[in-house]
Amino acid sequence: MNGFVRLWRRLPPFVIDLLAVAVAVADALIYAGDVDPLTLVLTAVACGGLLVRRRLPLLAFILTLPSNLVQNLLAAPMIALFTLSRLSRRRWLLAACAGAFAVSTVFPWPFSSDGGDQFGTAVYFVYQLATAAAPVFLGQLVQAREDLAKRLAEIEEAREHERELYAQSVLARERAQLAREMHDVVSHQVSLIAVQAAALQVASPSAEAREAGGTIRRLSVTTLDELRSMVAVLRVAGSSSPGLAPQPTMSDLRSLIETSGIRVEVRGELPDGVGAPVQRALYRTVQEALTNVRKHAPDAAVTIDFASTATTVTVSVTNTRATRPALALPGAGVGLIGLKERAELLGGGFESGATAQGGFRVRMTVPIVAD
Repeated sequence: MNGFVRLWRRLPPFVIDLLAVAVAVADALIYAGDVDPLTLVLTAVACGGLLVRRRLPLLAFILTLPSNLVQNLLAAPMIALFTLSRLSRRRWLLAACAGAFAVSTVFPWPFSSDGGDQFGTAVYFVYQLATAAAPVFLGQLVQAREDLAKRLAEIEEAREHERELYAQSVLARERAQLAREMHDVVSHQVSLIAVQAAALQVASPSAEAREAGGTIRRLSVTTLDELRSMVAVLRVAGSSSPGLAPQPTMSDLRSLIETSGIRVEVRGELPDGVGAPVQRALYRTVQEALTNVRKHAPDAAVTIDFASTATTVTVSVTNTRATRPALALPGAGVGLIGLKERAELLGGGFESGATAQGGFRVRMTVPIVAD
């Protein structure tokens, strides 16, 4: 049985349609006797209409009804009714078609004017209605089976997608955790080594000790540079697993300035009603600027200026010239690029560059977006 079903499913649709027409023709020939031309034409139309049952199932069924009035056909209307039931989801239409088939069978053409056996007619009508219900129920069963198969395929696809997402999230969390550990532990320790080596290089009276301190500092700087590259790769790979820490706003700016260890003067203030995305962008601008000052301009003074118009808000962070040499520690080199991208996403602009006094200035201007 399973082999027959598999073979049937492999047949092309037009071959199945031709077989349906052949069965309908054979059914018509069984009951055919001396038929008139009208009956022959209506029977041919009913059998030929099965060729369009896939595209126009309702039309194919309607074409079988006239022939059923003049000749007792069974195969053609049953096949058309089954196809309509398999493709249609309108239950009222299926019930109406089943009733139409029963009526066309019970009251053949030409209609008789005498009363006849009314009880027998009613019983025959119920019998034909039950006959028509068989292909309707079978078509609905096939339709439900196809819907269930599609639903199961969708569920399996969704489960596979969820498994992939879960595996990616686990891998992302592991990579992010590894990046945090490397940054918090290894990077901190290597930075201390580089600072101590630089101090040894400057303060030691021995030339050999100074040379050794310089070698240690260069190796530490190289190690830090390679370590930052590795951490950047790990963080990018684990970016699909965002952290749960709350994002800072301008209310956290005072704490940022106090913990920076830099002489900072703040001028101006933000207008009321600035949205959280804009506040985060301005905060990150100040944060990145102070970080660069600590790295590249030790002991420099910093001025933070806030200015606003009716539609935009601007923050400028300017530092003076460094008063002592900076320690040549490597940086990621993407902080300012990230600020420019953040400003462009908000529909604003970003610029940075050296000042005429030998300092450095960064400026971000973004539209005011309310919460």
